[in-house]
Amino acid sequence: MKKISLIIPCYNEEECISIFDQEMEGIIERMQEYEFEILYVDDGSKDKTLQVIRRLSRDRHYVRYLSFSRNFGKEAAMYAGFCNATGDYVAVLDADLQDPPSLLPEMVRILEDGEYDSVATRRKNREGEPFIRSFFARMFYQIINKISDADIVDGARDYRMMKREMVDVVVRMGEQNRFSKGIFGWIGFRTYWYSYENKERASGETKWSFWKLLKYSLDGIVSFSQMPLNLASWMGVTCTGMSLLAILFIIFKKLAFGEDVQGWASNMCVILFIGGIQLFCLGVIGQYIGKTYAETKKRPHYIVSECSDGQVKKIG
Repeated sequence: MKKISLIIPCYNEEECISIFDQEMEGIIERMQEYEFEILYVDDGSKDKTLQVIRRLSRDRHYVRYLSFSRNFGKEAAMYAGFCNATGDYVAVLDADLQDPPSLLPEMVRILEDGEYDSVATRRKNREGEPFIRSFFARMFYQIINKISDADIVDGARDYRMMKREMVDVVVRMGEQNRFSKGIFGWIGFRTYWYSYENKERASGETKWSFWKLLKYSLDGIVSFSQMPLNLASWMGVTCTGMSLLAILFIIFKKLAFGEDVQGWASNMCVILFIGGIQLFCLGVIGQYIGKTYAETKKRPHYIVSECSDGQVKKIG
């Protein structure tokens, strides 16, 4: 009997977990030919998420959990799940039902056919999402696909099911600055994209604000592309060339017409403009240096303070 592991990252999801559990009961009942393992990863929640998960682990033989010592972020929670999941097929999905568990039977069927190594999901639309957020999301997917080797489909979710071979490769990608959507695309493997209608949260509020998503997208670009560094270099070359032409033009005017150089205000604008470009370039370089610094420290991705059994990696 093949085993399916479901990784559920949780941060302040006490209102959704019980609803998710009820949904999963029906799915497991329909898929009795498979063994299930549901691994909840409590990412340092401040509400009663951990208490709810503890109760489920006592009532459901297929439920396991691990709880972080603090909030390490969703990327760390997913990585911890990949490191500790034991199934032949491993899926990651949210507890808020925006990733419908009802898709799991079809996802398994596609993998069982043998043609694909993973089944990834994408939203057909962004109904219910603010316009400005949707606009920047589409722009992000267009930009990162053009400037990096990461193949990320517009509307892609973290919700996907993978064969064990692919999960093992993801685990070996132990980089500190993780951007899973990029990692999934970079490592290759045959992926089937499953489209579905956008779903609203079952309860509670999203933990991803616009600024958190913006920061996450910038981290993804820095992690999978050197284009910002190239852009900074080309800006430097362009400014140098423009300055050289301006110097030659001033010298020509002085020699040909005897005109004095004037324009204190324009000079200040040019100085401030060049200074701004320099600071921007330093900021881009600083982002890459900061990422490199984080990698060299080799701190753990997560620290587990509590788990449902003794088979969990306490530090990973």
